[in-house]
Amino acid sequence: MEEQGVKKEELVPIFIMGKRYDVPSSLTIQKAMEYAGYQLIRGCGCRGGICGACGTVYRFPGSYKIEVGLACQTVVQPNMYLAQIPFFPATKRVYDIEKVKPSIETIVKYYPEVLRCLQCNTCTKSCPMDIEVMDYIAAAMRGDIARLAELSFDCVMCGLCTARCPAEICQYNVAILGRRLYGKYILPKAEHLTEMVEQVRQGKYEQMLRELMDTNEETLKKLYNEREIEPEQADEFWEPKDKSFL
Repeated sequence: MEEQGVKKEELVPIFIMGKRYDVPSSLTIQKAMEYAGYQLIRGCGCRGGICGACGTVYRFPGSYKIEVGLACQTVVQPNMYLAQIPFFPATKRVYDIEKVKPSIETIVKYYPEVLRCLQCNTCTKSCPMDIEVMDYIAAAMRGDIARLAELSFDCVMCGLCTARCPAEICQYNVAILGRRLYGKYILPKAEHLTEMVEQVRQGKYEQMLRELMDTNEETLKKLYNEREIEPEQADEFWEPKDKSFL
């Protein structure tokens, strides 16, 4: 027996907000919801595990554990009970990055709740990106801005850590403050970037950009295909099968 071109034995039962659906076992949660008939207008975002918009919680029958994942990355499993959390309310402080200092005083001024951290590690267990969330909050409590920025670099702000934190900390907003402080005051400035910005300000590339804007499509394709590629990039250059768009 087949259903929409998929063999019945390849389907698995899942429960979306309490209602059962049989979906292909190879699908992600996001695609399974669409297969089940849901039209995703919010909570779908990039669909590539980058934006954090599709945070999802789920459980399995007979298990007390709350599982978490991103709907666009997590493959369905039989009998999972799931619900999406496209947005979780969180406190976001307003500050002028030009007027604050990279110190523990700044962290505590804007997010004093970090000092309530119980070090329970629930935040880390809730992170679909496998980030050591508790460790970067501990760094924030020490005023170690560089460590805070380093450990939180891969955060996609899905909100799952905040949703389960018993101290009610908004970890990802603390992390953003830390990364902004690090980038502004601690990270060594790139000299070549400063030089390039100055060249742009002086209008060095204005004429070149105008010429490109006035160039016809065929010439642009030719310039693109004949552009200089560094050797290490050339070895990994992707050759499209369908060249109709070139």
